[in-house]
Amino acid sequence: MDSQFLGRSPIAERLLEWLEPRENEMAALLSELVSVPSENPPGRNYQACATVLERKLRDADLTCEKHLFHALSPTDASSQPATSLIASFGSGKQVLYFHGHYDVVPAQSQEQFQPSRKEHFIFGRGSCDMKGGIVSMLYGMLALRECGVELHGRIALTLVPDEETGGARGSAWLAEKGLLGRDGIGMLLAEPTSGVIWNANRGAITLRINVLGKSAHVGLQHRGENAFEQMARVVERLQELKREVEQRQTVYSIGPEQTRDSILMLGGESGGGTNFNVVPEQCWFTVDRRINPEENLDAEKDRLIKLLEQCRRDGIRLNWEVLQEGRSAACSAEEQLGRALAQSVTAVTRERLQFEMCPGLLEIRFYAAAGMPAYAYGPGLLSVAHGPNEYVDLRKVRDCAAIYALTAIEMLKE
Repeated sequence: MDSQFLGRSPIAERLLEWLEPRENEMAALLSELVSVPSENPPGRNYQACATVLERKLRDADLTCEKHLFHALSPTDASSQPATSLIASFGSGKQVLYFHGHYDVVPAQSQEQFQPSRKEHFIFGRGSCDMKGGIVSMLYGMLALRECGVELHGRIALTLVPDEETGGARGSAWLAEKGLLGRDGIGMLLAEPTSGVIWNANRGAITLRINVLGKSAHVGLQHRGENAFEQMARVVERLQELKREVEQRQTVYSIGPEQTRDSILMLGGESGGGTNFNVVPEQCWFTVDRRINPEENLDAEKDRLIKLLEQCRRDGIRLNWEVLQEGRSAACSAEEQLGRALAQSVTAVTRERLQFEMCPGLLEIRFYAAAGMPAYAYGPGLLSVAHGPNEYVDLRKVRDCAAIYALTAIEMLKE
């Protein structure tokens, strides 16, 4: 046996011994998943990706539920059919949830959907965030079965679409239907956490604000209404709010390159006007408000909306739409699941673990809202997720499979 496994518990050694020679299997499955361009937005190829996953789950003789979000309108891209899968291993009422999303952010190049392998690394869109994590969770379940581990409860692997845009057709819909986290004692999420455990996440409110004016030739600009100048008035008021909210800080641990400050970012996207010599009749920009766990989503959203309503009362013609909305969440590192996960990580990697807050949204929030402890830990690096050279280390995929399995053993041992 590899010397790196010496000193581990017998069950940890058995799991790793079973997983180690299956790197090529895991690479093949991950490559097949990466090759399906399940881009979101707008939510392309969800059915194709779910079909690959469902086939693999059924080939592995896992019980698999299929839940279909039905289209509300054939012309509305946001309401097209989307499949969620819940695969189970074990028996009993207690359920530990493994959770992953199969949608990916849009690629910088379509070549990113042509996966490539270099030694232990798989490159391609979604390899890191988070199809590699899905492979880890599936193989963690298979390792438990093939090693003859008996659990006093079940593992439910939940695979969803739409995470990258808030989860409307995935986790949010499952939660609304009472299908998410049934009988759950906790949840593990396979996001790319860069070797730490995320036990908290920021909430988010993202708005697109559209300011209206009246077009006119530059020589007759007095007959027009400059939407850009009106937009600048709105931005000025939002900057006052930005200065206030960004003085607030979270008490949760964060990564060294992150900020404890609450966040209000203006103009992530913006546009307007038709030509340099025409008074712009429309200008638009986005507002991305990231809310620390200590803040209240409803209160912060209300402040934003009331500010925009006041702009309207002051004569600025504008409208807005909510692009994204999600609550913050936080779990103590001292929950039984948190301790079990940390112990399992150390048992496999020999590394001491840090618990940190994720800088963005996490789907742990759906489980935490139902009163369950929920944590994210996965094989990828946050620094390469969403980037042009996204990759994952297959050795980390293997290690995470063992970590998930060990955590399940600890949680479902009696």
